Amino acid sequence: MTIRDLTSTENFFLLAGPCVIEGEDMAMRIAERVVSLTSERNIPYVFKGSYRKANRSRLDSFTGIGDENALRVLRRVRETFNIPVVTDIHSAEEAEMAAEYVDILQIPAFLCRQTDLLTAAAKTGRIVNIKKGQFLSPEAMKYAAEKVVSEGGAGNVMLTERGTTFGYQDLVVDFRGIPQMRKFGYPVVMDITHSLQQPNQTAGVTGGMPEMIETIAKAAIAVGADGLFIETHENPAVAKSDGANMLRLDLLEGLLDKLIRVREAVR
Repeated sequence: MTIRDLTSTENFFLLAGPCVIEGEDMAMRIAERVVSLTSERNIPYVFKGSYRKANRSRLDSFTGIGDENALRVLRRVRETFNIPVVTDIHSAEEAEMAAEYVDILQIPAFLCRQTDLLTAAAKTGRIVNIKKGQFLSPEAMKYAAEKVVSEGGAGNVMLTERGTTFGYQDLVVDFRGIPQMRKFGYPVVMDITHSLQQPNQTAGVTGGMPEMIETIAKAAIAVGADGLFIETHENPAVAKSDGANMLRLDLLEGLLDKLIRVREAVR
């Protein structure tokens, strides 16, 4: 798979799935539903699922079902539905391992400056999606992208906006960042659901504002985002990670239809 495959239609492309792989059955059900919705609408789709959730507030938070087990689930999704898959990596040593199972390696926002991680991901030949740090300006992301390009990945870079830290327990989205990063020549994705997190709560569980998902998504399409990143779950209330800011799966169809109309209007 190449980036051109994702940007080959007049629609935006979609990265969507659960935050972390909780089990095979759930992953397959979510993938099947989103494949159906996106195929009907000619929206290129990438299944998203972290094989391990390394960044958790509390020591006792769920992190995954085991690396190899979760990666095998991602490969099963990939092979069953003939779709690309994306997962996060957290260290240079993980890049080669994960690349055997997925099409896109995602660099978490907190790690977007880690040179050894970026270059290791690039060396696999996979597409590398770099999330913008909550502490960085959009302009600073060109240096992260250059680290990937330095290893021969000029056509394999995507950048993702996911909000900027605003005080201790909130994030805001500066939509100027989307066209600013697009000027570098790479597709830009808007991470809708993570930008609506309310981190660092005293209970040790991240909060969120899922009621704003539609607003953020519409605005992102209006200013030219190439793709959208949406974490979705059949029942966010019982999700093992990020449930407070996820989109309920049965709401995705209506949202996609609205976003297609926005895309048509601005085009």
